[in-house]
Amino acid sequence: MPNHLFRIGNGAGFSGDRIDAPIPVVRTLIAKGGPAALFFEVLAERTIALAQLEKLRDPEAGYEPMLERLLTPILADCAAHRIPILGNFGAANPKAAARAVARLALRIGLGELRIAIVSGDDVQGKIALEAAEVIESDASIAADPAAMISANAYLGAAPLAAALARGADIVIAGRVADPALALAPLIAHFGWSATDWQRLAAGVTAGHLLECGAQVTGGVFYDPGFKDIPDPANIGFPIAEIDEAGGLVITKAEETGGLVDLRTVKEQLLYEVHDPSAYITPDVVLDISEVRLKQVGPDRVSVSGMRGRPAPEQLKVTACYRAGFLGEGEISLAGPNALARARLAGEVLKERINRRGLPVRARVDLIGVASVLDDDAGTLARAYAGPEPEDIRVRLAVAGEEHDAVEQAVREVLAMLCCGPAGTSGARLRTVPRIATRSLLVPREMVPTEVALHRASELAS
Repeated sequence: MPNHLFRIGNGAGFSGDRIDAPIPVVRTLIAKGGPAALFFEVLAERTIALAQLEKLRDPEAGYEPMLERLLTPILADCAAHRIPILGNFGAANPKAAARAVARLALRIGLGELRIAIVSGDDVQGKIALEAAEVIESDASIAADPAAMISANAYLGAAPLAAALARGADIVIAGRVADPALALAPLIAHFGWSATDWQRLAAGVTAGHLLECGAQVTGGVFYDPGFKDIPDPANIGFPIAEIDEAGGLVITKAEETGGLVDLRTVKEQLLYEVHDPSAYITPDVVLDISEVRLKQVGPDRVSVSGMRGRPAPEQLKVTACYRAGFLGEGEISLAGPNALARARLAGEVLKERINRRGLPVRARVDLIGVASVLDDDAGTLARAYAGPEPEDIRVRLAVAGEEHDAVEQAVREVLAMLCCGPAGTSGARLRTVPRIATRSLLVPREMVPTEVALHRASELAS
């Protein structure tokens, strides 16, 4: 491999991704040789709030729950081959995550592993968010500071790159912009300037294409008979090859399923992008409106034509608030006349909630007839006049401010096992906290960051 190439692999696209996915990625990076890095992206907008709730229950919790399972098969190989690992798997508790990694490192004989902790994203109680500009908010959110669970700024690549420059083998962060996890090792390796907008644009494009894991290698893409991919049970995770000038090729782990072609790259390139000419990240404003893609080999697509403009003066903050509770209950009905029995079951459930005076908002879905595309009033389910389904799953969803009221509402589903129509079976129910989010903008200078570097033997002692 030419020395001017740097490879970046992705090991996870969200919290809950396949825990064996990083193994073939690391094997490929090692086999190809040369400088490389591996990153994990495991935070969604509400993930960090759920982690914060876990931290409140247990001060040593609140980080990615699969952290040790993700790292155990690859940590020794990455350390031996000088492949640094970056991840936002610190979630609400990067320090506890670092201690967990340190304990793992000691168990496998890596006491000298250098672990960096990046902090500064948690701005709860540090910034007067009531005065910040709101750019997006859940409907009817009551942004009461007393109900706030978490508030985290999206950090850029600079502190991550600084950690790598100081020799970190693994960099643990909380909230960072997803593409920054791929951009940081490029800055550290090539020494790109913080104002080299064109090269930063290439790095952010690489990060954006890789950040969702298998979505660029055929995941959430394949459709039998229309868009087939090989071996979806062994779908390979992506790897980006970048040169010093910003040349970019997207490929994937060797000896895996899935594929990388013009279609998969196009779909991921436009994923979660509101304005292709101004995709705003903390490091650069990316313009992909004139991107050019070319298939340059099997499972290899080159990406060019991206442009960068100066980074924004503000950072995005996502604040999460307690918003009551969400309850769900499901039952199944099958056989002749299942549709009529399912409709009646839904009506009975709503009537029971009304008769008990429970202060909740309720919705009934008939899964197998209309659910994803229906509205809260069940308009499509009522109007359905298609073939008689052989089985239907009735789903009751309720939302309310009081846990007991929500719990009592979903327990009406359980009661249908004896009180419901003929053939009612298979009840399932749960009640969970509901979290509302608000996105705000704050001046960049109000979010200072810090990098702490430790050896595993120090953290674990």
